[in-house]
Amino acid sequence: MTLRKKFQLFSPRDVDADHTTGVVSDFQRFSIHDGPGIRTIVFLKGCPLHCLWCQNPENIRSAPQLMYIAANCIRCGKCVDACPNHCLTATPDAGIVLDREHCALPECGQCQRVCYANALTVCGRYLSVSEVMEEVELDREFYDRSDGGVTFSGGEPFAQPRFLAALAREAKARGLHTAVETCGQADWQAMEPGLRHMDLVLFDIKHMDAAVHKELTGSTNTRILANLRAIDAMGIPTRLRLPLIPGRNDSPDNLGRTAALAAELKHLVALDILPYHRMGEPKWRQLGLDYALHGLAPHDREAVERLTASLKPFPIAVTIGG
Repeated sequence: MTLRKKFQLFSPRDVDADHTTGVVSDFQRFSIHDGPGIRTIVFLKGCPLHCLWCQNPENIRSAPQLMYIAANCIRCGKCVDACPNHCLTATPDAGIVLDREHCALPECGQCQRVCYANALTVCGRYLSVSEVMEEVELDREFYDRSDGGVTFSGGEPFAQPRFLAALAREAKARGLHTAVETCGQADWQAMEPGLRHMDLVLFDIKHMDAAVHKELTGSTNTRILANLRAIDAMGIPTRLRLPLIPGRNDSPDNLGRTAALAAELKHLVALDILPYHRMGEPKWRQLGLDYALHGLAPHDREAVERLTASLKPFPIAVTIGG
């Protein structure tokens, strides 16, 4: 069975006891920004942080979720009739209104199955390691020609630590280059088994001040920084990545402290500055959520280059965009 077929949802109780099944939200093929060469990114659901600017809010919750794209809705009403729990209401102005509290996902999904306009989509499927690797293997020829591979992202991949470790172990057994994108907010005992099978770590740093970090993400950075240093002690090449958010973490003090941290790492590849963008904002609306940074303008190119240039005194490689 390939991922080109439409998977049926099933319950978490069907997940294998040995954790070879997990919740995957999406695959991105032909990526060239999250590790070397041409890559497939596997997005795992679940994240302990709640960053105000999150570009993948559909991956914060670990369970499958219903997303409603109002622009696609043709107001046919089939979803309203299909829902056994009467969680959908058709309105003349807002389109379909969802009662998410009583939605029976992942066991149900009837509304999505009858929505031929793709206005209702389910984000999150329970897949096995073999099913994930079947999708990853589709581009094996491109990995081999470009020294590419597979990158595990999210959400926070280490929110599903045993599934991630099983995926990474299988990828390495198949001779693939492996990378993981992480915020570092996880128990070290959960991270270490998966890290043994990683060739590269893409480690996000949101803010160096613990109190500000908590305001921006819902959590302090104490464990995050400890895990970063533990990864460095393992000798895994690491790209430190700073999402550059206007007015939140772009002060000279925070930039300098972030660069100083990067300079401490013995196995640093580079510090990547990732300019803020608003491409993820529509997904908040599709989940029925408010976007906290609505209206925030991104830095212009000159501002990003100026802020990046301020890090030249530090003995590290710095890139814009990774």
